[in-house]
Amino acid sequence: MLSRITQRTALKRALARPSPCAKGRAQPQRRSLTSAPRPGDGPLMERRADRELPDVQTSRFHWSRTFPIFLGIVAATSIAIFNYQKLSSPVVESTLYALRTNQRAREYLGDEIYFKAQIPWISGEMNQLHGRIDIKFNVKGTKRTGVMRFASFRPTPRGMFETTEWSLETEDGKVIDLLEEGDPFRAINGRAVEPGLDDDAEDAKVRGFRQMPK
Repeated sequence: MLSRITQRTALKRALARPSPCAKGRAQPQRRSLTSAPRPGDGPLMERRADRELPDVQTSRFHWSRTFPIFLGIVAATSIAIFNYQKLSSPVVESTLYALRTNQRAREYLGDEIYFKAQIPWISGEMNQLHGRIDIKFNVKGTKRTGVMRFASFRPTPRGMFETTEWSLETEDGKVIDLLEEGDPFRAINGRAVEPGLDDDAEDAKVRGFRQMPK
């Protein structure tokens, strides 16, 4: 009887006494705050909820620094696109071909006439919709280099382009008039209008779904 009472008392004391594992779980673990990663620290291998947050002032995106660069890139791209549009125009191809076949231009430039620069720059206005063309670009040959200028306008919306200037500026500033041998662009500048027929009569002739019987 006494031994049973002693065993029960020892069991109650053992159960009432906290174990070392329970003590470790009962006490909260203290962790020091970890500073935010800095540039050059490498990848973040561990994510903790109690780490220090980055400073808002230092991590703010500065539009004032990058926006001018963005505008510069857009402007340069637009200029390059417009220049490529002029370069691929049939007007530039026709004037360059006519320059190769012109006798006065060949006497000054020589053979193998082509653009002077590898990426040519076509300066001036090329507005075929409103009938205004005034361009110039650098050319070269086997002998010399020069600047070719071509200017043409269309007096009426349905008329033909009329060449006002086609010249070659030499290296010493002299201007060679290439139209003295004739205008090679007259036959390719636009659609010819019948002589004696003005624009209103031409519009009335083709107006509607049916044409007037001849």
